[in-house]
Amino acid sequence: MKYTIVILMVLALVSCNSNDNETTDFRDANDTEITDYIAANNLNAQKSNSGLYYVVDTAGTGVQPTFTDNVTVAYKGYFTNGDVFDESSDTGISFSLQQVIAGWTEGITYFKEGGSGILLVPSHLAYGNAGRGSIPGGAVLIFDINLISVN
Repeated sequence: MKYTIVILMVLALVSCNSNDNETTDFRDANDTEITDYIAANNLNAQKSNSGLYYVVDTAGTGVQPTFTDNVTVAYKGYFTNGDVFDESSDTGISFSLQQVIAGWTEGITYFKEGGSGILLVPSHLAYGNAGRGSIPGGAVLIFDINLISVN
């Protein structure tokens, strides 16, 4: 019985210990990282109400997607230090805008078919504090995108 009480006390202490990574708010740090990147690369970026930054290099002339559309996009994803974490082929990949990170769901809708530019995505619109695979929690993600088609 004595050991059971000790084990329960240890479990209670461990379960009450908060994980700082789960509660860290990276918004201010991400915003500074993005604005520093924009300045260093002389980009003409716009900021949306959600905190997403985007650069429209070519607006495109075709159909403009909505949040619920399926699209085909060629892209390269990298961190602000230039390290690439993902890249599609030139023919792109097709997906529903409802099945991707929030930064893409919003950002792709700023372009029309044939449009290209950059999405600068703060972590709260990407993989948050947890990260995913090779993407650490709190990471700013940058995507060069080319909207090939709205399907």
